[in-house]
Amino acid sequence: MSADQRIPVTVLTGFLGAGKTTLLNRILTGQHGRKIAVIENEFGEVGVDNQLVIQADEEIFAMNNGCLCCTVRGDLLRILGRLLKRKDRLDGVLIETTGLANPGPVAQTFFSDPEIRDAYRLDSIVTVVDARHVAQHFDDGRETKEQIAFADVILLNKTDLMGAADLDRLETRLHRMNTAARIHRTRNCDLPLDRVLDVGGFNLSRATDLDPRFLEPEYPFEWAGVYELAAGTYQLCIGHHSAGQQNGHESGEDAHHHHGDEDELDVALLPVKSLDAIDLAAARDLAVQVFSDWEKRVKPGEAVTPGATLQRLQLADGHGDFPVTIPATGRYMLFTAHDVPTHLHAADQSLVRYVHDQTYRHEHSHDEEVSSVGITLPGELDAKRLNDWIGGLLAKKGQDIFRCKGVLAVRSSDKRLVFQGVHMTFDAKFDQPWGGAPRTNIFVFIGRNLNREELINGFKACMVS
Repeated sequence: MSADQRIPVTVLTGFLGAGKTTLLNRILTGQHGRKIAVIENEFGEVGVDNQLVIQADEEIFAMNNGCLCCTVRGDLLRILGRLLKRKDRLDGVLIETTGLANPGPVAQTFFSDPEIRDAYRLDSIVTVVDARHVAQHFDDGRETKEQIAFADVILLNKTDLMGAADLDRLETRLHRMNTAARIHRTRNCDLPLDRVLDVGGFNLSRATDLDPRFLEPEYPFEWAGVYELAAGTYQLCIGHHSAGQQNGHESGEDAHHHHGDEDELDVALLPVKSLDAIDLAAARDLAVQVFSDWEKRVKPGEAVTPGATLQRLQLADGHGDFPVTIPATGRYMLFTAHDVPTHLHAADQSLVRYVHDQTYRHEHSHDEEVSSVGITLPGELDAKRLNDWIGGLLAKKGQDIFRCKGVLAVRSSDKRLVFQGVHMTFDAKFDQPWGGAPRTNIFVFIGRNLNREELINGFKACMVS
């Protein structure tokens, strides 16, 4: 763990009937030996009887496992302040937001008040999801989606009531809505408590957990195909359905066609060493960076070339033909932003067959109101530009940005800048030195109606050139 000695706080949320009480009971009866204060329900309610706010130790009673439980109504700040006056130090605080649709105001408490911020650290927000019934709540209102969007840990509960294929589809949808959350499948919320307590999920402060793949950006492409090509010139045909020609790529039936300008298509053509999973993953990771970079516009008739450059093809009614120049024989992986009909022809007009393909449309969907955008960029940031940009962004769109967090490399500092925010409130602190680790910036936004291109371009404008 980090050297941070503040008391960790876990916020527990989830729709009615998801299993929050079951999880709470597991924590209170578990043999973990920690002193945990549990704050339940409806703090901030109008007309609260002040006598119900914690005034003395006798209102905090010990559970049989040594945990502490406070059943309270009243002001959350006052409760947390009272807990600090106890003689015995707490090992943690668990806040159950059963009566709250949105955990955001609770999370903001740990940024807005200096005394609370110095004494407590928001460790994670845990959302319990009812696997069987959650889908029907997606269209009822915003509450369920917002609870998922705020989560650092998601318990996909009641998995015994769903088939494996349905669970896979649901987990994919949850991941689209919140790329950064860890998802655990559970039955009766039965899982090791170290998966939900003191996980360091909110502030990313545990070096062993700081894995760029964990915060990997949503894939900005929907399809990729690997071709074995000899040096020479080929023809790339976009948008032409090719009946009778096999192994030209026809888009899937449920593909999401041309979200944005239908007369543009972003592509990247990258060398790939082999069809081994490691090499394919390396090409995919490079493609994520390429799609986050500045684009080169390519008009019909102009050549598409291999290399780490994003090429924005200019189409007409979703169609276009482009020569492809291959300088050396080898394998090449073509990434396309959308899953559209794509065919590669040799000089003699024969169709070139791809030897491997992969669809990513489940990871890159535009049909969710709530989604996440991840950014991974090497280099250093200018502190003033970053502060001005993030401050302006959250002031303007903070209501739609539920969570943002990251680990950043700032010019002139040898320490990582750990950034975390809830709506329009944010905090940034330097923690451990980079040491020999590459100075790579990892940032994730989770919220409603996010504009990926605007966020990436705004972040890139803060980079030191």
